[in-house]
Amino acid sequence: MPETLTPPGPKPEGFDPDWVRAKHAYERAKRLRRDGIEQFVEVTAEFSHWEDDPYVERTSRDPVNDEVEILMIGAGLGSLIAAARMREAGLDGIRLLDRAGGVGGTWYWNRYPGIQCDIESYIYMPLLEELGYIPTQKYAYGAEIREHLTAIAHKYDLVRDALFHTTVTEMVWDEASERWIVHTDRGDRIRARIVVVSPGSLVRPKLPGIPGINEFEGHTFHTGRWDYSYTGGDESGELTGLQDKSVGVVGTGATGLQVVPHLGRWAEQLYVFQRTPNAVDERGNKPTDPDWAATLEPGWQRERMENFTRYTAGMESHTDLVDDGWTRVASEVTKTAIQQENERRGAPMTPEEIGEFLFEADYRSMERVRARIDSIVTDKATAEALKPWYKRLCKRVGFHDDFLPTFNRDNVELVDTDGRGIERLTRDGVVVGGTEYKVDALIFATGYDVSSSYTRRAGFDIIGRDGIHLSDKWKSGPRTFHGLQSNGFPNCFFLGYTQTGIANNYTHTAEERARHLVYLLQQRVERGATTIEADLEAEDGWVSTMKELSKPGQAFYADCTPSYLDNEGDSGNPDGLVAANYGGGPIQFFELLARWRDSGQMDGVTLS
Repeated sequence: MPETLTPPGPKPEGFDPDWVRAKHAYERAKRLRRDGIEQFVEVTAEFSHWEDDPYVERTSRDPVNDEVEILMIGAGLGSLIAAARMREAGLDGIRLLDRAGGVGGTWYWNRYPGIQCDIESYIYMPLLEELGYIPTQKYAYGAEIREHLTAIAHKYDLVRDALFHTTVTEMVWDEASERWIVHTDRGDRIRARIVVVSPGSLVRPKLPGIPGINEFEGHTFHTGRWDYSYTGGDESGELTGLQDKSVGVVGTGATGLQVVPHLGRWAEQLYVFQRTPNAVDERGNKPTDPDWAATLEPGWQRERMENFTRYTAGMESHTDLVDDGWTRVASEVTKTAIQQENERRGAPMTPEEIGEFLFEADYRSMERVRARIDSIVTDKATAEALKPWYKRLCKRVGFHDDFLPTFNRDNVELVDTDGRGIERLTRDGVVVGGTEYKVDALIFATGYDVSSSYTRRAGFDIIGRDGIHLSDKWKSGPRTFHGLQSNGFPNCFFLGYTQTGIANNYTHTAEERARHLVYLLQQRVERGATTIEADLEAEDGWVSTMKELSKPGQAFYADCTPSYLDNEGDSGNPDGLVAANYGGGPIQFFELLARWRDSGQMDGVTLS
């Protein structure tokens, strides 16, 4: 933080754009760190146990030495959608491989109390029509989502040949046989014609490199590996093991919003350590109305999914099928708000007017959030510390109805670090501002590794044609064509945040990506080819397109508070989400892929 940084004066009565910008800049500067993303430690070596599976016991088995047509590394939501669509297209010989003890990815690992989807379950839970299932609530809880993903795996016969509790250690292209040779920590040697790599984004725990992290002698765990043997209870709560415990939880992001109410209810004392306040809006969960469900007609889920993406991306301003907090925010601060304002005025705004309008609209949206905090939290100092000061979309939008009321409990204390984070850990507790808070247990709700290099997140390197390593080729950022293929790595496809169109609803992104992947695999078969690979020229063009289209996003995040969305204050990082997202918008990206397929020319891809 710059030594000359000074806070702005008292908050004006009305909207003062200069004061708001100064306040945003002041709060951001407090949170900037020279080490950026490196402030987090990798869960390897002495921290490797943080990745252990606490849910399913790992059992011994004999090594597998065989050949498959399609090997999918990762068995999360995106892989399940892709595998299901492959099955529907008649593609066989599919094997799932995952370090987890079962399918589900994010929903396998994350079983903390209160876990829910924050996107409406009717559009987030995939393949609802295919399975004839309607979620029980507008925002389903984790157990229901996990059971549904397991049902998908069984319906499409994806479990029979799967290898769970298995980690890839090496993946090498063999030119002579035109196969990928994949080795694992189980001694497996699998030969695969096609490999689909999907490491997942909310799987690997991210730990803050707090001084003394190895000195604390109390109980610790990450929310992504919840320890019910210590807390008691299950995902619904009933954490009876904490009734005589002083507990600290680090983090007030999307996970913190969900676990804090349960910890506050059951712990004898709860300290919530906050670096950056969350813009917590109303969620409004409710049971599914059976009469509404009875009116749904074939194709309803895709229609609803596309409408949500269009509305939240500012491409639709009239029809709002989902009608929730996400679409409300879109009506306040996105292109949707511009469309509605233009209609109200009866004439389009100039670019300068648009900028002024959106900045004020953003302020009023956040003022509504801050007023909600005042209306719920009774202690004025706590309420003030919980108020966020940044643009609405600088962090993932948060929704919860029980988080804020928890701070009215006598046994709950917010420990605001004023953006600077925890000073250090001691043998008995946590030090903030020179004060030690003694705790029996410390729970890290500090998120997941989404910004480091692709190979680090995957946990292994990929060696392609002529010995080229993916880590070397992508050292300055991903290099793909349409986010799925990379020259020099034939018959290899990448799923995840790799130069693709990212919708707020990840399931929509996964569906569109699966559609494109299936098309590519079908063309390989129909055209009698053995290999399919992106051309270098097409890849170069796509990388240039991604860089050019990322500039508006980088400009937006340049004055945002640090978070995983801007790679902890470095929005220009080639591995960050800004650079990985197609800046033209998700719908435009999906339509671009559709036009490419419709042409039938396979431009930019070589089939041999």
